[in-house]
Amino acid sequence: MPIHNIDVVEIFNNIADLLEIENANPFRIRAYRNAARNIQTMTQDLKTLIEKGEDLKNIHGIGKDLEEKIREIIDTGECKALLDLQKEVPASVSSLLKIPGLGPKRVQILYKELGINTPKQLEHAICKGQVRALHGFGKKLEEKVLYALKTHAEKKRPFILEIASQYAEPLAKYLRNSKNVDSVHIAGSYRRQKETVGDIDILVTASSRNSVIERFATYDEVVNIISKGNTRASVILRCGLQVDLRVVGKHNSGAALHYLTGSKAHNLAIRRLAQKHNMKINEYGVYKNNKRIAGITESSVYHSLGLPFIPPELREDHGEIEAAQQNKLPELIDISEIKGDLHMHTRASDGAYTIKQMAHRALQSKFQYIAITDHSKGLSVAHGLNSNALEKQIEEIDSLNEKLKEIHILKGIEVEILEDG
Repeated sequence: MPIHNIDVVEIFNNIADLLEIENANPFRIRAYRNAARNIQTMTQDLKTLIEKGEDLKNIHGIGKDLEEKIREIIDTGECKALLDLQKEVPASVSSLLKIPGLGPKRVQILYKELGINTPKQLEHAICKGQVRALHGFGKKLEEKVLYALKTHAEKKRPFILEIASQYAEPLAKYLRNSKNVDSVHIAGSYRRQKETVGDIDILVTASSRNSVIERFATYDEVVNIISKGNTRASVILRCGLQVDLRVVGKHNSGAALHYLTGSKAHNLAIRRLAQKHNMKINEYGVYKNNKRIAGITESSVYHSLGLPFIPPELREDHGEIEAAQQNKLPELIDISEIKGDLHMHTRASDGAYTIKQMAHRALQSKFQYIAITDHSKGLSVAHGLNSNALEKQIEEIDSLNEKLKEIHILKGIEVEILEDG
């Protein structure tokens, strides 16, 4: 079973959650939180680093103990420390921490006094009026939690784009290694680069469809096959992400990619435009007078309507078609055009590098400015800066600005809005 960085992150966060519920040493909890945060921002794969013989202790926040746990997770998919904690506190208890209004202390009270360890049990206890009588609770909080429970149950959990990529990209690479495969595209909201995605759509062009479908269904991380046919299949991955596969031939790959990329609103607007030209567009191609006139490439679909290619990120029916008709499509911002970063954490709080290291890396990216905005003391779990530490940081920034003429370091801090405002 492949283990991704995000799997290690999840295990470390689960350990921290259960330690918080047990009211364990805050420094121990913070160590797991910081390690999880640093691993989540890594671009390198932990498994690859281990295979290369790299020392994981070079990762900020990772000491000998956590390095051993990472290696254990990569090797076995499990962590004994988490399993031991789950013998004392059920794993399901940590799911209560995701409910707005419930922190570790309140979850601890619910578990120890009422034996509640699942959202369903919590909802049942609220309906019986048992929760409002507990210390630290009350009618208003009870109503807030009940509302959150009901709305949470109705929603399908979305995946942040960055996390979805850790599952989607390895699967796409796995499919590209199939025999007789010409191309593999991750489509849908993922291709449109939405901040969150509900599921993943993958389009494959191949001469042998059955072999691709079979390879897809037998992927190591598949835990449930929803459907499997001659040209399409749907599965659920171990992480809970649904992936829908479509296999087509080269001749209609462009039309299929356009259709599967969406959005629905954009596709509907394109179809309406086609109807005005007495044309028909679907996932198989563009047709006029029952004759197929385009569909091999995505560009051909747009060109058949007299439009330039519209980048996936713009396909939301927010005026992009009208802009394309007037040759006024905006140019997408490229990474090379980013001139600075106004929110950066250093190792002084929960970041991974020093100000000097970050400034030099920013220079390599041709940034003109950066702003250092570490946490304040209001967030103690992230080792926030007190006033003395902030004054020292300001002095350090002044000193660096005198030496580094090509970049300007701005001063800031991320403060917490407390309950008293």
